[in-house]
Amino acid sequence: MHTTFRLSVFLLFMVQLFCSCTSDSLPEPDSTQPETPAGIPDAYQDKIRTQPYPKADNELYLNPAPLIVPQAMKTGERLQFSLSRTEDFSSSETLLSEPQEWCMYNLHRRLEVGTWYWRFRSTNLNGTTPGEWSAIYRFEVKNDTPEFVTPPFQTFLANAPRLHPRIYCFLDDRIGEARNRVTSHPEYAELQSRASQALKAEYTGMTDLYSRAEELRQHATYLYQAYHLTQKEIYAEKLRQLLEALIVAPPADGQLFASNFTASNIAWCLVAAYDLLYNNLSASDRTAAEELMMRVARYYYKVNCGFQENHLFDNHFWQQNMRILFQVALSLYDKPAYSSEVLPMMEYYYELWTARAPASGFNRDGIWHNGTGYFSANILTLAYMPSLLSFISRYDYLSHPWYQNVGRSLVYTCPPGSKSNGFGDNSEKGSEPNRLVAAFADYLACETGNSYAGWYAGECRDLLRRDYELRLYRMCTDQDYNTAFPAGADKMVWYKDAGEVAMHSAPEDTGKDLALSFRSSTFGSGSHTTASQNAFNLLYKGVDVYRSTGYYQNFSDAHNLMSYRHTRAHNSLLVNGIGQPYSTEGYGSVMRAMGGQHISYCLGDASHAYRGISNDPMWVGYFKQAGIEQTPENGFGATPLTKYRRHVLMLHPHTVIVYDELEASEAVRWEWLLHSPTEFKMDVTKKTLSTNNKTQGWVAVTQLFGGHVFTLSQTDRFVVPPAITGAEYPNQWHLTARVDGCSATRFLAIIQVGDEAVPIINRDGDTFNVGDWTIKAVLDASKVPELAVSHRTEQAVFSYGTDNPALNGNFYSRQYTGSSLLYDEIDGAYQVVEMTDRSPISTRVVNQ
Repeated sequence: MHTTFRLSVFLLFMVQLFCSCTSDSLPEPDSTQPETPAGIPDAYQDKIRTQPYPKADNELYLNPAPLIVPQAMKTGERLQFSLSRTEDFSSSETLLSEPQEWCMYNLHRRLEVGTWYWRFRSTNLNGTTPGEWSAIYRFEVKNDTPEFVTPPFQTFLANAPRLHPRIYCFLDDRIGEARNRVTSHPEYAELQSRASQALKAEYTGMTDLYSRAEELRQHATYLYQAYHLTQKEIYAEKLRQLLEALIVAPPADGQLFASNFTASNIAWCLVAAYDLLYNNLSASDRTAAEELMMRVARYYYKVNCGFQENHLFDNHFWQQNMRILFQVALSLYDKPAYSSEVLPMMEYYYELWTARAPASGFNRDGIWHNGTGYFSANILTLAYMPSLLSFISRYDYLSHPWYQNVGRSLVYTCPPGSKSNGFGDNSEKGSEPNRLVAAFADYLACETGNSYAGWYAGECRDLLRRDYELRLYRMCTDQDYNTAFPAGADKMVWYKDAGEVAMHSAPEDTGKDLALSFRSSTFGSGSHTTASQNAFNLLYKGVDVYRSTGYYQNFSDAHNLMSYRHTRAHNSLLVNGIGQPYSTEGYGSVMRAMGGQHISYCLGDASHAYRGISNDPMWVGYFKQAGIEQTPENGFGATPLTKYRRHVLMLHPHTVIVYDELEASEAVRWEWLLHSPTEFKMDVTKKTLSTNNKTQGWVAVTQLFGGHVFTLSQTDRFVVPPAITGAEYPNQWHLTARVDGCSATRFLAIIQVGDEAVPIINRDGDTFNVGDWTIKAVLDASKVPELAVSHRTEQAVFSYGTDNPALNGNFYSRQYTGSSLLYDEIDGAYQVVEMTDRSPISTRVVNQ
């Protein structure tokens, strides 16, 4: 159950009036309402789908939802789907699909609200000998399910371009004007500079073409852009030389398929030259290019079909390979020698984008679910594919909820002039946004008018002009969007699908901003995410205060496995020295979040995150390769943890509270973790932890309190140091607060960050006074948990527990026991928001 209960200030006044006219005693809270639904199965996302989707236990992300069948359940050459409003499939509107090779079916129509039933069966190639129908699955379409109804493939095909060049056909109506003014464009010099790098290359004499595939991909991009915009033959001739170098001696499979990026990089070189020079190529060169493109297309269609729709997120495929394979298909679909092979490929990738893109298909938030640091690697595809599909199919693919929200997520996760505050591989690098991220904001602002994206692009104007991937688009597009910061922007954003929360004291001004990010996600860990459920990062003025540690030098070396990806490297928790596995099964969830002008709040539950060792074959192989065993001594294994609920509040503008409820089925060793780029100055008596940033002149002080006696220790040593050392990779500081031999405990951390000395915390039992804030936190784990916050001069109040809090001088009767309640200024007026746990949307629940 998830309940959000709101009262406006007027209704609150009426409640207060009623209370003042009756009695100071209030009715008992409704104790029949459970804090958390009972019997909810695990809500993690399968890495490889094991259950058909959707089913009765799956709340839909979109209307219509794709129908997806696990690859292992397809036992014939084709699959056939049936959908009906009636369980016996007898209604006249029952749908029966044509047999198809892949394991998904998109309906391409809005589904009416109510219950629907579906099933599938395997067939032979032409559907003449169908097998038995599967079990019947049902799902519910609700009124509030977002609608995203793409046209059928036949519509796309009917409108697809027949002439070359066609790969950037969505710019055709702008390219003429862009050519007329190309020399006066502010990016013209950079366009020429990049292209000159390719002009200097000697492709004919290269004996290692395929080991330099990434360099060649870049050259092909530079030359394509330069020739398309300037029409100067020098660029066309160089592109022709690159093509001829690739086709003169076709590569062996071992060269071409050395890695999937090698193959797609080479394929892009072929597509760029073939598409742009098509009318000037000899018949033999065309044929040779077509045959080499077909080798790549055939090979990966066999690999992808049935697999990609059932894989949670195949990094390289969605970063680049999907886009280039679609470009190959678009180049060849109407060529008589190949059309019968290519049309099914193009249809598959078209349907796959609708079913599983963007961002896995199970993420509407706009944030990148697979690690902030790798977001930029996906941006060219995230911009190119909706542009192409929208233009050809004449439907707005940017109307997808993810695209509607991504502008805002850029502001809150990768702020201008700041380090990223996100999570995952590579997220710690850089002191400002990646230039592709800035370029993507520009693209979004141009195409959607999103005000967050417009402000972001305006703040990063010089940065985005250094990007080359989207340069062709920018040089063909007027940038006349609004760059003002959106009025009424929130200080807290909850990414419900991805399982993250961002809090900012001043999102519009990095120079004043205290920024906190929190992660507890059903996507778990693995791939480019880390074992960081219920972890947080804290930045001030765009630099780290407390952040995950280690260095991303390699995806899976010993340092990565033991001191970067491991939970010990994050601001979270170890149980008996053991962290979370590298698996989607080690998951968490953000159960509650809300915020106003004075207080932002979230609650994460990582009770399911400590699930034993990493059993994913990929990680098992990497551990073996690194010579590391998944033992408790190394921080891997089963734990008796039963509860890990973390409450995080930002008391604007400079204070953060972290309140942890911890329980296990037996006595354990609890290790509460905090990491800093600089050494902690510890007061072991007062339990204060102080750090400072001398460059920017601010201090951070954390005072830690617990339900049991704990010891503090710190080290600047990694369990396994990085392979590459030097000034660029300094040691970082890792603090541990340790409690031994108890089955339940609690921690309270009060963090203050400011430009001057922070106020002293005065404690009286479970009450803590911090400047103008008063905090009550029950730390005795044998008592009902409680956390309450109020301000001396402002009306803002937060309350978690069972008591009825006083709001603006009057008692408020809590609607649900154990709820979280906020009274704060929201949308310009004081309101009460009361919330219980939100069960995460799952794509694999198996109750049905």
